Amino acid sequence: MKVVAFVPIKLNNERLPGKNIKAFDNGTPLLTYILNTALKVNSIDELYVYCSSEDILAYIPDNVKFLKRPNSLDLSSTSITEIISMFYNAVNAEIYVLLHATAPFISIESIENGVVAVKEGLYDSSLAVKKHHDFMWRNGKPDNYNIYNIPRTQDLEPFYTETSGMYVYSKEIASQNRRIGDRPFLVEVSKIEAIDIDEPIDFDIANAIINITGK
Repeated sequence: MKVVAFVPIKLNNERLPGKNIKAFDNGTPLLTYILNTALKVNSIDELYVYCSSEDILAYIPDNVKFLKRPNSLDLSSTSITEIISMFYNAVNAEIYVLLHATAPFISIESIENGVVAVKEGLYDSSLAVKKHHDFMWRNGKPDNYNIYNIPRTQDLEPFYTETSGMYVYSKEIASQNRRIGDRPFLVEVSKIEAIDIDEPIDFDIANAIINITGK
């Protein structure tokens, strides 16, 4: 059962220009973190960087494959569905692992757990999620608690948000241009693993974590 992971990269980011190859204070580019992690996941057979520019070759190690994608996928209007579809049609596999450079702290264990869940056949997909115990409001009203009987936060029914850091899905799901199937497995990750870099402040937070941890 062939497992292929890929990291879609574009170099013309709008909110944080060049963020995928931007270096932290330690000199390590953002992209390097997810590549080094994915290379250590035993369940992954092949790892690709999916980018329209060959300039990215300067940032990827020899044991990571480069697949050139159309420039049309670099538009701000491009959806992840288009990227999933294009990669699926270019690379054959039984299981696909979609990773993002903007999630530098996702762990080997979390990716491994996601792949194994799909590989064993009980789930058709898996994704990284962050667990929340918070007081939620919707349309001006509390959604998950009674204001006359306020529970402890740990007693609230938890809810989960996607971190966008990792998606694992079967070939069948990929053929439908989807990254989440009808039987997904939720891989709960830590707050640090859940960090996703979109804005300059996100990069600064990640940089601070790296400076503190020395990683």
